[in-house]
Amino acid sequence: MRFDETGKVTLDHIYTQPDPRTYFSVLRPLGYRVPQQAKPYFAKLIKEYRESEQVAAPQVLDIGCSYGINAALVKYDATMDELYERYEDDGENAGEDGGREALLARDRELSRSRRPAQPIRFVGLDAAGSALSYALEAGFLDDAVHADLENDEPTPRQRDQLSGTDLVISTGCLGYVTERTLTHVVRAQGGRLPWMAHFVLRMFPFDRVEGALAELGYRTVRVDEVFKQRRFASPEEQALVLDGMSAAGVDTQGLEAEGWLYAQLYLSRPNGTSGHNDPNREQK
Repeated sequence: MRFDETGKVTLDHIYTQPDPRTYFSVLRPLGYRVPQQAKPYFAKLIKEYRESEQVAAPQVLDIGCSYGINAALVKYDATMDELYERYEDDGENAGEDGGREALLARDRELSRSRRPAQPIRFVGLDAAGSALSYALEAGFLDDAVHADLENDEPTPRQRDQLSGTDLVISTGCLGYVTERTLTHVVRAQGGRLPWMAHFVLRMFPFDRVEGALAELGYRTVRVDEVFKQRRFASPEEQALVLDGMSAAGVDTQGLEAEGWLYAQLYLSRPNGTSGHNDPNREQK
């Protein structure tokens, strides 16, 4: 078991497979659940944006979208339990083109047969080409931006794809993705400021991101509630993460110390946005 510099176990391989089976088979025993918890918050924010800005079908940019999980949940009202069952790998045709094509055909049927829960356009941004390609081919995403905006400037084509974004969401990639990516996204809007909702692991400080967004014209608020992301993959991972959080002055008692990684939700909207209510008074 390998660990990255943050102390987390390295799971890069689950994003490079031709279909989502490995992703779900690895994460299911760990109880990965944050997209399900994020779903009602995203749905509420999209509804508020539609009503406030009078946009019939908002465009949502999902940063670190992998196989289009958030799009499947929010746009087609799927659930994490449904997806775990859907991609359970019984070993047959694992990794073979025939297995991938069969899964794609089934997922295309899902995206064709289910009326979107609300009019919406989903664009995915990810550096993992295989996962991104699957999400687009399955019909979960309406467009896909294959880019690493931490290290590269967006191309003219990528800026065109990013433009028109109304809301920016993420569920766990911030910390690895930083204010550099978010700044590129905002600057691609030609002066418009999309609303944002990011679920960020407590082990990652949000100060620099919040500061960069403030310079761009945002006000950020943090929801009081904390959200279970997944169990630690091993006692060693837990020890490494707890050591890092302790060194950063983060109290883990009753949370990470009990065996789970936890995320917090940060909502960022342009300064002066009407109806910017206290999210801690909102009900899921």
